[in-house]
Amino acid sequence: MRIIDKYLVKQFLQTIFFGLLAFTLIFIVIDLVENIDDFVDQNVSSDIILHYYMVFSPEIIKLMTPVAVLFAALFTAGKLSNLSELTAIKASGVSLYRFMAPFLITTIIISLFSIYFAGYVVPDANETKINIERKYLNKGYTFAGSNIFFQDSKTRIVNISFFDIYANQANQVSLQEFNPQNLTQMISRIDAVRMIYDSSSGNWIAKNGVKRTFLNDNQKAEYFESITIDYLNFKPADLLSKQQKPEEMNLDDLKAFIKNLERAGNDPTSTLIEYYSRFSFPMASIVCVIFGLPLSANRRKGGVAVQVGISILVTFIYLVFMKISQAFGKNGALDPLLTAWFANLVFLILGLINLPRVRQ
Repeated sequence: MRIIDKYLVKQFLQTIFFGLLAFTLIFIVIDLVENIDDFVDQNVSSDIILHYYMVFSPEIIKLMTPVAVLFAALFTAGKLSNLSELTAIKASGVSLYRFMAPFLITTIIISLFSIYFAGYVVPDANETKINIERKYLNKGYTFAGSNIFFQDSKTRIVNISFFDIYANQANQVSLQEFNPQNLTQMISRIDAVRMIYDSSSGNWIAKNGVKRTFLNDNQKAEYFESITIDYLNFKPADLLSKQQKPEEMNLDDLKAFIKNLERAGNDPTSTLIEYYSRFSFPMASIVCVIFGLPLSANRRKGGVAVQVGISILVTFIYLVFMKISQAFGKNGALDPLLTAWFANLVFLILGLINLPRVRQ
């Protein structure tokens, strides 16, 4: 069986490669047609446009990999069936399960690599892509270090007008503390011209400001030139990461961001769904093979158009299930982990139910 396995894996990988190449090029052409007016209006040079789509390609490849794997499985099995090679393989005593083994093993390896690819390579590329959009297409904010506003803990809100990443200095800072028993009641507030991070002690030092304390409807103000604040939960690197979009964060950044949200008392549901989806979406390739390969293994007729049609239909149904589950998950009706894996579980169950019914 080693010769047959090598033959099947070779045909499978070749089709995946050409499928990915074709789908990626189609995606880029469609996106270019949609955005060509923006590029022309902003006088973006051709080398910047080329760079933009080079760093956009990893995101497209991540999205198209399950589709390419499904298409490759359907096309390879359909081609074997049309050439009567599948009949010869079955006549030699090879069961459908044994026939699927090289496809599944290859897909598992691809999925494991896709987890790393989606978790670390794609976010870095997305960061560059978003920076190009901000700089040349005027999309989003122009500088990540300005107008920073976040919740540092359940009772503390931080507002920074501008953060100098080179001097580790925050300018025009406001720290607001609220009563743990009544979060609508402010108990103290620090306003400072600037706040500097001391890396040796790990504390922030506020300069030239005033600390106001509100107790029993009385206000007490203390002006200061310099005070050390040792209870803040963020560092300079965290300030920039708080301004990142989830698609710019790798798996480690997302995990740290979720912990910060939980510590601050914010709802991390959407970010948790994004985190778990970094694992579930690459695994969709395995589910697609289990679900789609038996459908094509018994086909006697049908060309490339049929395989492409099945791939598009299955992909559309999968995306519908995924969007529905995400809608329920973000509303709190589903657990974030179940939300991310819901579509995979549905298709896996359908595939396993259908598998014994397929003629061996």
